[in-house]
Amino acid sequence: MSTADAKPPEAPRIGGRPPRRLVVRAPYYTVIVDGLRDGAVRIITEAGGTCDVLDVAGALELAAAIQFAVRGDRAYDGFVALGCVVKGETDHYEHVCREAMQALTRVALDHSLCLGNGLLTVASEAQALARSGQDGHNKGAEAAAAAMLQIRAARELGAAG
Repeated sequence: MSTADAKPPEAPRIGGRPPRRLVVRAPYYTVIVDGLRDGAVRIITEAGGTCDVLDVAGALELAAAIQFAVRGDRAYDGFVALGCVVKGETDHYEHVCREAMQALTRVALDHSLCLGNGLLTVASEAQALARSGQDGHNKGAEAAAAAMLQIRAARELGAAG
């Protein structure tokens, strides 16, 4: 299924207090990541939640920032990671994508986090723009919806803090 074929994400409803999320973004491609952020914030707001937004230097720093938040004094119900890595002429792309994705997965599993992954790994900026627009097929919105569904699952299973 392609992005164009997918149903646009909707804000999941969950019981209990409104969830608070941290949206961590690596705004190297500012227009693209701003679009992802707008999509994520829209879903979070429509679901009745709140969020803080934190910028980091790049894709490799996303997981560390989430881990800092876990160790910090602010309580978050979930996290959304946003960024964009565009393939270039060297193999640096493969290293950054692999390590950033593995780090996000590891921090989520190690800390039992509700994490929506909106890190785009694309062959071109045109692909990224198609996935960060406000036409309904926004990967930031999808990541926020995924985090919401994880929060709902954690609450239903008695695993939410």
